[in-house]
Amino acid sequence: MSTLRFHAIKESLANRPILVEEKERRSDIFGKNVFNENSMRQYLTKDAFKGVMNAVKHGKKIDRNIADQVASSMRDWALSKGVTHYTHWFQPLTGATAEKHDAFFETIGDNASVEKFGGSQLVQQEPDASSFPSGGIRNTFEARGYTAWDPTSPAFIYGKTLCIPTIFVAYTGEALDYKTPLLRALQAIDSAATEVCKYFDKNVRKVTSSLGWEQEYFLIDKALVASRQDITLTGRTLLGHSSAKGQQLDDHYFGSIPNRALNFMRDLEVECMYLGIPVKTRHNEVAPNQFELAPIYEEANLAVDHNSLLMDVMGRVASRHNFKVLLHEKPFAGVNGSGKHNNWSLSTDTGINLLGPGKTPMSNLQFLTFFVNTIKAVHDNEELLRATIASAGNDHRLGANEAPPAIISVFIGEQLTKVLEDLEGVTKGKLSPEEKTDLKLNVIGKIPDVLLDNTDRNRTSPFAFTGNKFEFRAVGSQANCANPMTVLNTIVAKQLKDFKVEVDALIVDKDLKKDEAIFNILREYIKGLKNILFEGNGYSEAWEKEAKKRGLSNNKTTPEALKAKISKKTIALFEEMEVMSKIEMEARYEVEMEDYINHVQIESRVLGDIARNHVVPTAVKYQNILIDNVRGLKDIFEGSYKKLAKEQLVLIEEISIHIESINANVTKMTNERKKANGMQDIEEKANAYCFNVKPLFDDIRYNCDKLELLVDDEIWPLTKYRELMFTR
Repeated sequence: MSTLRFHAIKESLANRPILVEEKERRSDIFGKNVFNENSMRQYLTKDAFKGVMNAVKHGKKIDRNIADQVASSMRDWALSKGVTHYTHWFQPLTGATAEKHDAFFETIGDNASVEKFGGSQLVQQEPDASSFPSGGIRNTFEARGYTAWDPTSPAFIYGKTLCIPTIFVAYTGEALDYKTPLLRALQAIDSAATEVCKYFDKNVRKVTSSLGWEQEYFLIDKALVASRQDITLTGRTLLGHSSAKGQQLDDHYFGSIPNRALNFMRDLEVECMYLGIPVKTRHNEVAPNQFELAPIYEEANLAVDHNSLLMDVMGRVASRHNFKVLLHEKPFAGVNGSGKHNNWSLSTDTGINLLGPGKTPMSNLQFLTFFVNTIKAVHDNEELLRATIASAGNDHRLGANEAPPAIISVFIGEQLTKVLEDLEGVTKGKLSPEEKTDLKLNVIGKIPDVLLDNTDRNRTSPFAFTGNKFEFRAVGSQANCANPMTVLNTIVAKQLKDFKVEVDALIVDKDLKKDEAIFNILREYIKGLKNILFEGNGYSEAWEKEAKKRGLSNNKTTPEALKAKISKKTIALFEEMEVMSKIEMEARYEVEMEDYINHVQIESRVLGDIARNHVVPTAVKYQNILIDNVRGLKDIFEGSYKKLAKEQLVLIEEISIHIESINANVTKMTNERKKANGMQDIEEKANAYCFNVKPLFDDIRYNCDKLELLVDDEIWPLTKYRELMFTR
């Protein structure tokens, strides 16, 4: 066994679980390090508290005097907890979070100092924007960018730093982050949905988009990860033969959580409680050493912030437990990868879930209105929705018989399918009294209060209705939820806006009653939605063929999928809804294409290095041992040595064949990479990496993995799958 591998396994086995004792109830510590409503009531004046609440609930601007009061109170609260620094915490287009810490400490004269934090520091800062991805919005020499306080997401203490959630925009005003477009999209859905809600309840003043994410991840021993440069540099294994035992026994899924992993989870959950992240569910996932964590649903903006924060906290807590958290969508071949299911719904300020069936015909008509309009939004924008989950990591997972396919479809279950069919069959135009009664009693009136047990789950569906919400199952595990949530809320907002125009037109032009007009529009919508509805196996070849007949897109790679983000239709949609401008859309397209190129480029370089500098030399070393063995047999047995050395000779030849193939393909991959690097057009370059460089990974890996089976385990340099996934 190689020295590095030996010491990695030895260190891993020597690690003992860190016992986590919870001395306080979680309800007592929840949000303790968050400047939430409870903290603000204690520290803010009545005017300041009212100003912040008006900003949070009604979007009103906070004036400078109020900002100064809030900053002073926030500083006092933070100092009482031992905080020394503050930062504007934001989410640039890198996909990670960013922060620059400043001390409260300032000098005010000779040998005098004070802890200072005012409204200007709270409301706005100017971090260097030159090195963050901008997609051409900013030149490298134009460094100015601004972070601005988002009062709808409360400040929190992380370590000894006060973190203030902010947006991040360029000097010229364009969004350079994920939060800004999300906030605009949430404003759009609030406005559009509230107007539609007034058909059913004129008391509705606000509609909130909610999100509940489910975070899947792998836990691998930190020492073992350090022995694998592919995991260290790319987040996944670029080679490695499958373990004899993988997930085929289904014995890990929902099984007893290993003690060491359980202690990590407890520690993580306590950290989350202090930070106000309402984590609730934990369990083993399908693959060995794979787990899942899920919170209670929250308002979408806060949920996105909490998921971004969680991914950072997970890494820090894991390090304390000598673990490495792998968030890559496909860290291991041959077993399931990881996703991040986004459960989405809409609720009113009167306490109604708009995607939850009600107890009266009219409340069920409201449910069907939002239900059908959501499906239509997905139907009309399925290619755009697919683009929101496109990434180099997710390309390995989508459609791989473990995750939803790259074809976007909607699952609603047998019972709701029957409801839509009945609604479609109602006579067109003005309804007779009998038809109204029949419709309300037989179609609208019979929708059950809770559909959770009346609708089976379809894990192969990328967008499934699950009782009182839609579950977007295809989001990647390391993705920022803001990307898909921005698009989903925008397309539904646009659809609701168009729906209201159509309903109002029928009421005015055709003299129809409100419910009749709604029925007529919904019925016409339903007739055109059949292509997107699918109840079967999304993994099957038959569905791929059927989807093509239906006219649904099947963009299997990121470069293909991302084109939808800059189509004329998409740009017009986002500009109309005032969520993003053409410049911002094109910038994001360029950033995401560049991100894809960089990921494949890095993986290519790492794979070439491991194959040539680790695998091949080890194979040659073992081959030389075999050659010496054959020579020894020849010296002893002379003429009969070939018979005695038959297996060794075959092995020597096999090793040579694999070495030759590895070297040839690494050379070819390097040449293709050089060609791609010389291309100036971003689309041409991404396609070159996708279709010319990346396919060579499989051939190189195949031959490396074959050598792993042939070469003596004692000298193989890389920690193997069986060790990575079953050392606990």
